[in-house]
Amino acid sequence: MAEIISIPRQVLHQEVAVRLRQRIVEGQLAPGAKLNERELAELLNVSRTPLREAIKMLAAEGLVELLPNRGAVAAQMSAQDVADTFEVIAGLEGQSGELAAQRITEAELAEIRALHYEMMAAYTRRDLPTYYRLNAQIHTQINAAARNPVLAQTWRTVNARLQALRFRSNFDEAKWKRAVREHERMVELLAARDAAGLRALLVEHLTHKRDAVLELMKSGQLGHGGKASA
Repeated sequence: MAEIISIPRQVLHQEVAVRLRQRIVEGQLAPGAKLNERELAELLNVSRTPLREAIKMLAAEGLVELLPNRGAVAAQMSAQDVADTFEVIAGLEGQSGELAAQRITEAELAEIRALHYEMMAAYTRRDLPTYYRLNAQIHTQINAAARNPVLAQTWRTVNARLQALRFRSNFDEAKWKRAVREHERMVELLAARDAAGLRALLVEHLTHKRDAVLELMKSGQLGHGGKASA
């Protein structure tokens, strides 16, 4: 029997959005899959009202598409959409890294190091959900350390559309290992305050993500589960 958790009414739709977002990001709801309100309401143990509010939130993020007279589906992106969006996020992450290397505090660097160690432990266990959650936190912390609210808001908006693709971007061990090596280097460059180096690495990191996703799309493997990293 599913665990029943009491959630304050005023934040219920936000909690539902968190759960639904996780299902989309982790591929439990594949791109193009219809969001059946009755089934999801039963699965998440909520009424349809907060569920519909949550779906609207995810639609604003770009994770869900609202279709006239047809309900909602998990968002799909064309190959060109993917290429264009990764091109933008690569530039935003590169700029975040450059500014973060110049402005990060020792306390912030220590937090990123701690997250990195936890992420490495998850990688060793091949615990993908935990790995991705920590991975995403590291990217968010780097963006926050840039101390540019406009950059942060723009990054959050664009990155929301790519969460599911970043989660499933590596289906083989070699690509996952490469992503881990790149994250190790990110921490080193942050500690060295190497702004130019971190910008270049983050652009390269996101370019690798783009190429992996496009390869999966071309082979028809995207959306069918498997190991991935971000």
